Amino acid sequence: MAYGKSLGIVETQYYTLNEDLKLESNNNIKKPIIAYETYGTLNSQKTNAILICHALTGDAHVAGWHKGADKSGWWNTIVGPGKPLDTNKYFIICSNVIGSCKGTTGPNSINPDTQKEYALDFPIITIKDMVNLQKKLLDYLEISQLYAVIGGSMGGMQALQWTITYPNMMKNAIIIASAAYSNPQQIAFNAVERRAIIEDANWNNGNYYNSNKKPEQGLSVARMIGHITYLSNDSMYEKFGRRLQDKEFFSYDFGTEFQVESYLEYQGVSFTKKFDANSYLYLTKALDYFDVRKNNSLEEGLKPIKARMLLISINSDWLYTPGHMEEIVLALRANNVDVSYSKLNSEYGHDSFLIENGQMNYIITNFLSNARVKDVMNKSPITLKENKTVKDAAELMLKNNKTHIPVVKSNNELVGIITSWDLSKSIAKNNNNIEEIMTKNVVTCREYDSLYEVALKMEKQNISGLPVINKQKQVIGIISSSSIRFKNNI
Repeated sequence: MAYGKSLGIVETQYYTLNEDLKLESNNNIKKPIIAYETYGTLNSQKTNAILICHALTGDAHVAGWHKGADKSGWWNTIVGPGKPLDTNKYFIICSNVIGSCKGTTGPNSINPDTQKEYALDFPIITIKDMVNLQKKLLDYLEISQLYAVIGGSMGGMQALQWTITYPNMMKNAIIIASAAYSNPQQIAFNAVERRAIIEDANWNNGNYYNSNKKPEQGLSVARMIGHITYLSNDSMYEKFGRRLQDKEFFSYDFGTEFQVESYLEYQGVSFTKKFDANSYLYLTKALDYFDVRKNNSLEEGLKPIKARMLLISINSDWLYTPGHMEEIVLALRANNVDVSYSKLNSEYGHDSFLIENGQMNYIITNFLSNARVKDVMNKSPITLKENKTVKDAAELMLKNNKTHIPVVKSNNELVGIITSWDLSKSIAKNNNNIEEIMTKNVVTCREYDSLYEVALKMEKQNISGLPVINKQKQVIGIISSSSIRFKNNI
């Protein structure tokens, strides 16, 4: 099999928590198992990690090929060497969500208390619970900072929840075809899908795991309903029109006649072979509960966000419409969050983010490559108060292994910078006065300056470190040539 620009053969890994997972419902899941995959190499600073969050019925297998499989990972066009999520630069992580049936603990897993499948003894889970379990995985991988978190659909909800629950953990976030809360129409579709499963006689109140009879009919109908919401009228008309399936004339009965009927039946039946009915119940319920508004205010709910944000909507998506995404954009801008917004033009509806490779590649690549100073600056810079001595400066440099230290007033306003070269001069001149040896005409930058432009400035003036200042000229960070070189090579 030819893999092209692919990761080749990859394997799913598993991690078992050494503690219980506390849920929003105040219930616990005892030491859950997390299924996950990683691609690329984590750098020595552990700052090039990107977390991808999957959609409703997805899994951890984002890219590459499982041994013996005839299908690659679900986002293989986006993740891999030389692709927008370039595994030559980034360390990519994706884990299967709690409540699923794709390797992470869910209702089809064995309950340690009964040694039988959880079934409906599995507690209700939420999007926030999914995120908290992912955080446990990152702790295990010893990753305290994400370069980005990315997700589409339910994955977008997880990514948005990440920026709120752990706002200091990521520099960038990409939300695709999603929403800040589930609206009544979305809840209604989920309710009907769940009803199709529950009304199946073989569902047996969720206790069907040891039976030869599974709720396949109910799950199939649920998937058929869901699949309709992922498509658009234009794409269905182009693909099927009103064409009949394997016949030229109407049969005038209730059998399958139209191609679109046959297609949906195929999607429903094939889905029953690879997904668990109870998991479908739990995950759609998690969607229903999702709402990041606070006191019914989206602006207030999004206040914790510090990441640089990219939101992508799809013009033909009627499940998570552009309006849903634009509502988030407006709230972010009201909170002065650095946010970009793109609308994908596609006739394929909600599923376009899995199909429209060209547009997705262009938008994501541009966003991630448009780095700012704030993406790599040290936000806890070592500074020296202006009333200190040369000896104080030397001790500070030696202790912290620094060659450049900004000199500031008591309110942190920049007044100069002292370098190791300045210290050498002070020794030669036997001078212990900071003010006489420091550089007062300091070259500085701002946190939202282009990293590329700042790198050119530093190279042109042969400077290895720049203070980052705010509008009040207070030092809020420092950027070094080594961090820029690292950024260009992650």
